[in-house]
Amino acid sequence: MTQPIFTPPLEFAFRIRLDFPPGARSRFALPGGTLRGYVPVIGGTVTGPRLNGTVIAHSGGDWPLIRPDGVIAFDARYLIHAEDGTPIQVFNRGYAHAPAHIQARIEAGEPIDPADNYFRISPVFEAPGGPHDWLTRTVFAGTGEKHADHSFFDVFAVG
Repeated sequence: MTQPIFTPPLEFAFRIRLDFPPGARSRFALPGGTLRGYVPVIGGTVTGPRLNGTVIAHSGGDWPLIRPDGVIAFDARYLIHAEDGTPIQVFNRGYAHAPAHIQARIEAGEPIDPADNYFRISPVFEAPGGPHDWLTRTVFAGTGEKHADHSFFDVFAVG
């Protein structure tokens, strides 16, 4: 059995809350049974030990690909305004999937136990030189939690 070279630690860096408008999401069919969706980001917050700020309203959105196997592949872009005024671009990709009965509850806006929905992300950041450029040279992984009008993302720096 091969042993890993090194098992990197995860350090909680911050939580992002993205706010979305209420109501139905835009979706359209693609060949092969997939759907493309869109939801604008209307605001949010960033809180944590390594970054605090706000999500700039209407600075982007998420364009998920909903696959026939029930997997949702996220592709989100938006801007953060750090507490010190620094603009930070977020590119967030990931996957979510859950059993059909759990996914139906999510779609209906019902609360679920986050452990019942595999929701993992791998965000990448662009930031100018200065106090937040550590974001541009660090690998991140995270978890998500979906609600009817917002989502939470816990972002961890991979050591």
